[in-house]
Amino acid sequence: MGASGNNLLQVIANNLDVLLLPLVTLVYPLYASIQAIETRSITDDQQWLTYWVLYSLITLFELTFAKVLEALAIWPYAKLILSCWLVLPHFNGAAHVYKHYIRPFYMNPQMPQIPQIPQASHMWYFPHKKNIFSKPDDVLTAAERYMEEHGTEAFERLIHKTDKETRSRRNSNYMVFDDDYIY
Repeated sequence: MGASGNNLLQVIANNLDVLLLPLVTLVYPLYASIQAIETRSITDDQQWLTYWVLYSLITLFELTFAKVLEALAIWPYAKLILSCWLVLPHFNGAAHVYKHYIRPFYMNPQMPQIPQIPQASHMWYFPHKKNIFSKPDDVLTAAERYMEEHGTEAFERLIHKTDKETRSRRNSNYMVFDDDYIY
């Protein structure tokens, strides 16, 4: 491996950001996002949705400050390090940013009140839990958990049984008298 081998290594070293950035910011997140769609876990869905929100914000930042960032030779490497921190499961950076910066903004926005315009936080449901990536305790999650443990047929039987019990309770507790008929 003579001069041509050294030249190849030098080219790779000089263009490491160009080679790795698409893999770290697009290829792996796309693959992981598709895997997250195919699982029933909410945790990985939140991880990758959060990542794509942050990726979009970084892209908007780059588009807005393109001229300034061109002058900073370190920006591509800083973006690569930031992207690795956001993407790699070992660091879980996207979850950290969401938990400490994005979620508090939506939960308690510090925007001035504008009359007759509702705040964005009133339009969204966020379960109040200590760990945002654990499953929230809501009806849909409970139903999802029951179906995972017992199957969809058992869930359908449970709904049917509950529906029958509700109807029988209604019929026995609420009698409406209308002249000659009892409902």
